[in-house]
Amino acid sequence: MRSNEVVVGSIKRVSGPLVVAEGLSGAKMFDLVKVGDEGLVGEIIEMRSELAFIQVYETTDGLKPGDKVVSTGKPLSVELGPGLLGTIYDGVERPLKSLEEKWGHFIIRGAEAPALDRKKKWHFMPKVKPGDEVEPGDIIGEVQETINFVHRIMIPPNAPSGVVEEIYEGGFSVEETICVIRTKGGEKFEVKMLQEWPVRIPRPFKSKLMPSEPLVCGQRVIDTFFPLVKGGTACIPGPFGSGKTVTQHQLAKWSNSDIVVFVGCGERGNEMTDVLLEFPTLEDPYTGRPLMERTVLIANTSNMPVAAREASIYTGIAIAEYFRDMGYDVTLQADSTSRWAEALREISGRLEEMPGEEGYPAYLTSRLAAFYERAGVVQCLGKPERKGSITAIGSVSPPGGDLSEPVVQATLRVVKVFWALEDRLAYERHFPAINWLNSYSLYLNRVASYYDREVASDFSELIKEGMSILQKEDELKEIVRLVGIEALSGEERILLETARSIREDFLQQNAFHSVDSFTSLKKQYLMLKNIISFYRYAVEEFRHGLDLETILNSPVRVEISRMKFVPESEIETLEKIEESIRSNFKRK
Repeated sequence: MRSNEVVVGSIKRVSGPLVVAEGLSGAKMFDLVKVGDEGLVGEIIEMRSELAFIQVYETTDGLKPGDKVVSTGKPLSVELGPGLLGTIYDGVERPLKSLEEKWGHFIIRGAEAPALDRKKKWHFMPKVKPGDEVEPGDIIGEVQETINFVHRIMIPPNAPSGVVEEIYEGGFSVEETICVIRTKGGEKFEVKMLQEWPVRIPRPFKSKLMPSEPLVCGQRVIDTFFPLVKGGTACIPGPFGSGKTVTQHQLAKWSNSDIVVFVGCGERGNEMTDVLLEFPTLEDPYTGRPLMERTVLIANTSNMPVAAREASIYTGIAIAEYFRDMGYDVTLQADSTSRWAEALREISGRLEEMPGEEGYPAYLTSRLAAFYERAGVVQCLGKPERKGSITAIGSVSPPGGDLSEPVVQATLRVVKVFWALEDRLAYERHFPAINWLNSYSLYLNRVASYYDREVASDFSELIKEGMSILQKEDELKEIVRLVGIEALSGEERILLETARSIREDFLQQNAFHSVDSFTSLKKQYLMLKNIISFYRYAVEEFRHGLDLETILNSPVRVEISRMKFVPESEIETLEKIEESIRSNFKRK
């Protein structure tokens, strides 16, 4: 990029991360520029007459009027190709490990490093041959990037169609030519493993499809009561300390997607440190390999420049779209979009734009919608035919947990799953602190048939009954507060005890326990079935005269309370608990 740089302007004014430059008459909106002698990376976000307004992705200390501004003539783009997985980037896709090796723990301003290793050789295996006709999106070969992941090399979406003239097999760097295509006009087009794509432009696809397959994450409150589908969108709002980040970590660790792109957008440094230290040590439950082998981390903490925070979301979604186009299921997690919105607000204020609600720019809703609309299940471009998906999960940090706050409300307009975290539950040590009465999922009906087909024929029926019990419990609690528990009938007291069992023995889950951290769908079904079975038998026997205290003190309840700690390898023991329930209530 530096070889094409031409000095075309100079700084007129500096306001925090915003630099106003003059003399950039040939520049365009969203062009990438280099500012000052250190070449600080920036992006043109507004043009007025002869002035260009640039958001700089690094601190602007020391810049002054008259300093040069250099235009690259290109938009902010990401590098895509083998080597993405397992790498930790900053908000504009600079690899932090490479920067550390070159400059130490404190990265200097203007530091540059290619996102993908230019020296490493990857073994390319062709999937087409000379004479084959190819078009944008076609898979022309493969690279075995990790033991369990095959990186599919595609014709770039903006490349011309044509006929394969030459294609090679062997070890190549990402910048070396692996295929030569002759276009219909007779021109030659060289294909490399390295692609570049502007982060703010969605990658094209053939068509969008209706999502239906659940994204299984092993968190019982999510998978059972408020499921998310592959290609869906979800929001996790909650106040400070309610467990948003831990919930995001659990989703990243245990979801059954092929690739995870985790964007730490404006979060505290210690939380990102936990991710960076923990993920390399975790084992993927689906492959047995290190979790980092299917993960891309984008670390943009709260002490990093605010403008790079705004870019990090787009960097993450562009990388996710690249893996989606290969035909993979990708989970994109943004923690948190509130910090991203705050960056928008700060830049908007410095641009002197008319503020909207609570100072956020008037286009906040449309920007959030544009981001979440890039999720979904798609029919990918090119041959062979394939489907890919992006599941977008964003956490929101409203001040004081106020769910009427603009970022929460704007997000709820576009997402279809709402996991409402509540600080009251967190203070009671109930985690995940997702309120089962305020949360919802619009995908529940779509996954019901999948659950009944793939797990058990009565799973969806049990889910409805379990949620009904929790809702009735909330109604009965008000009566108990007013007149005491003695005013309830025996059946209502059994319902209250069953609801407590659902809350404590099923919904409550320990993210740091080796067994309880992840629960398969089969185990979730058996756990819920045993709790509901106890309720059904207890009500029936009470109606036939069995003493209430005998029912509530039944020894089988101890077995039910220990179900969550039964390893997946011993899941058959849960099937025997229903027999214990039946024999426990066997009439004399």
